[in-house]
Amino acid sequence: MKGDPEERAVAVGRYIVRSGATVRAAAAVFGVSKSTIWKDQTRLRHTNPGLWAEVQTVVQRNKAERHLRGGEATRRKYLRGAPCTGARRTV
Repeated sequence: MKGDPEERAVAVGRYIVRSGATVRAAAAVFGVSKSTIWKDQTRLRHTNPGLWAEVQTVVQRNKAERHLRGGEATRRKYLRGAPCTGARRTV
């Protein structure tokens, strides 16, 4: 989604609040990078402080939960039999 950055910032902010999406997921939906999503949220702080506060609530919740999501992804990975690719030990 190209075009006016302020409009995109509001659209992304509303999407994140409505869906509870992560920054990475929002970037995929809008076809932009994670950096662009962060820039948009910084822009949103000045153009729409109320929406920015709602977005920050979602972002902070996602940040607090990310270690749980990562652990779950690792658990699923090894349940399907992925090989261990850690550092090799030579003896």
